[in-house]
Amino acid sequence: METIEKSVEVLRDLIEINTDRVSGFSRALKDLAPEDNDLRNLFTMFAQDSRDNIQELGGIISQLGENPETGSSALGTIHRTWLDIRATISGQDRKSILDECERGEDAIKKAYQDALKEENLSIDIVSVLTQQQQKINEGHDRVKALRDAAV
Repeated sequence: METIEKSVEVLRDLIEINTDRVSGFSRALKDLAPEDNDLRNLFTMFAQDSRDNIQELGGIISQLGENPETGSSALGTIHRTWLDIRATISGQDRKSILDECERGEDAIKKAYQDALKEENLSIDIVSVLTQQQQKINEGHDRVKALRDAAV
């Protein structure tokens, strides 16, 4: 029973930070300049990836017999990073927006690393988290590369 409870806690934490990621990219989309269509497409894709992650994680929680709704997060401040980023993006230029988005990507990347360090997660859960982590890492690297290229 303790294994299920810990798994659900880990999955709910990841739902929270994915939800924050969706909100962060949605906010960034509103603040992009009209000429930033490349970022608009990328941020839309990343937000959808996190929506897909949320749905998949919620499905696993339901299969475990629990409610996927999130409560308080054990990751606490990590998942709030995207919320802080959302608040600071407004009115900034491309490089600043990318800086803030990279900070959020750092937070979600760390959340997945921490989740995968948890003992007693089933092989099926580890497999799902590893696949999601791969996309998260790719997203982080793309944001970082764009930030490094921005002037």
